[in-house]
Formats: sequence, structure tokens, C-alpha cells
Amino acid sequence: MKFTKMHGIGNDYVYVNCFHEVVEDPVGLSKKISDRHFGVGSDGLILILPSEIADCKMRIFNADGSEAQMCGNGIRCVAKYVYDHALVRKNPLTVETLAGIKTIELYTKNERVCSARVNMGRPKLMRPEIPMVGAETQVVDEMLVLNENTSFRVTCVSMGNPHCVIFVDDLKQLHIEKDGKAIEHHRVFPERTNVHFVKVHHPGEVTMVTWERGSGITLACGTGASAVCVAGVLNNLTERKLLAHLPGGDLELEWVEDENVYMTGAAAEVFTGEWLL
Repeated sequence: MKFTKMHGIGNDYVYVNCFHEVVEDPVGLSKKISDRHFGVGSDGLILILPSEIADCKMRIFNADGSEAQMCGNGIRCVAKYVYDHALVRKNPLTVETLAGIKTIELYTKNERVCSARVNMGRPKLMRPEIPMVGAETQVVDEMLVLNENTSFRVTCVSMGNPHCVIFVDDLKQLHIEKDGKAIEHHRVFPERTNVHFVKVHHPGEVTMVTWERGSGITLACGTGASAVCVAGVLNNLTERKLLAHLPGGDLELEWVEDENVYMTGAAAEVFTGEWLL
């Protein structure tokens, strides 16, 4: 099976062109191929498939084999792949996901995509939409208790997948692996959740770190950065246009007047190879 390694500001996946390849067990393959010692090494597996309702379709499998609804960094790489490899030569183009059809505007250099602007859609803010256990209310600056010694004030947003945003004063004092995993698996999140710790520098700029559902600590999360943009506005901490610094690089976010969130960032192809089935 031929594959391509790509990343969006360090959020790396193995991509398979299913216009030409067949993947019979994506759950098992994702677990094996994502392993950074015994496989290719990645945050997961993304399949690029034909679609009857969009220019192409993507399926995302985390490193633990669980399937995700949407991946903001991954969808930019999918758009780059189908354009650069002439599967679809449209700009903008559309991608079918489990979170709906997303439209991507491509920015090219020497006829190859270098970055993209994605319409991430409208955030879902009500508790059942995230989903999160409890009454049908928004979750803004709400106390979440992990144990008798640890609690966080959280704001929760769905960008097609669940996100828990926590604003902090000091990112260096965090125990991201311990607390991120505990929050991901907290009983109030029936489908688990992505977790983001955010330091606000000023209303137009933040730094964030991510514990990604099913993958652990990652260098970037595009849907997460979109959720951070929304959460910042809901908490009156940030403007609707935001620059987010992530460990792997920067993303530009904007929550526009029609309530859609737009995300702009880089996409890069690293190498191609063959996996023995």
C-alpha cells in the first residue's frame, strides 16, 4: 500500500489515496502505522476517498484507532494532496467529513498548495450538541472537578468534534498528560473530548497546548484552535479575529458575522512510502 506522510504545523498523519488504494481495516492499520517506534509514526491515519456530494471525502482515525469527525489540520493536507496530485483541480474545493461538507480556499506557490483557509462551520454551543452530560445550557467558564485536589474552569465547544477549553495564567505549570487524559475521559463527556490549555497574551493573540482525544499530546489541533477562538469571545477574553500560537506553528482564526469560523494555516507533504500489508 502506498502512503504519504503530511503535516499541518506539526499535526502529522499518514495519508492514503483511496482513489487508488483499498484499506480494509483502517482501525487496525491506524494503530500500527501511527506507532512512532514500530510504524511510520503519526497522530493518526487519514483516508482520502471519492465522494458523491463533494470533491473528495476524508476519514480520520486517531492513533488509538478511534474515528474522529473532523480534523482542521488534516483537511488542509487533504486539500493540498488532491490538488497537487491532480485528483481535483478546483479552487476552492469541498471535502466531505463526518462533521459535514467543508469548503477550502487554496493558496499556491509554484502551482503547489502551501496553505489553505478552511470554513470550519458554525460552532455548536449547547451541552447536548458537544456532547456533554447535563441540562441544555451553554458551558462557559464552568467548574469541572477531577478530584478533591484538582479542578478547572472550562468552556466547551463542538466544531464537529468535542473541545474543552481552559484558560490559564501559566502554561509551564500544567500537568498536561495527567490532567488532559483525565479530562478526556471524564464522565461528563460521553464521547470523550479534546482538551486545550490557553494563555491569552492580548485580545488578538494566544498560545495554546493540546491533549487530543485518542492521540495524546499533539503539536497542533485546527478544530481545537477554532474552538479556542469561539471560547475566547464567549469569555470576553479575545476578539473574533485571533492569532493562535501552537507548538508546531501558528494558525489564524476568525469567527465571522455569519457565525462560521475560518481557519488559515500551512500544509506540507513530507515523504511517500510503501506499507507492507
